[in-house]
Amino acid sequence: MIQLTMLNRTKISLNAIYIERLDATPDTIITMASGKKVYVLETVEEVSEKVTDYYRKINLLSGLHKPNGEE
Repeated sequence: MIQLTMLNRTKISLNAIYIERLDATPDTIITMASGKKVYVLETVEEVSEKVTDYYRKINLLSGLHKPNGEE
């Protein structure tokens, strides 16, 4: 799960595995596999980074390393 902030400043936890698409219009819109849309304050880049970190945490991207040699 990743932690995000909805437009009304409510904190939510979202299962990143079900994210289908991210759009910036300029708000960040997360489209889930179910078709539901979630609007958040974080940028597309921030959400992408959180998703990638989550995938690493659960070993879906275990072969990838963080940029600049960070571990």
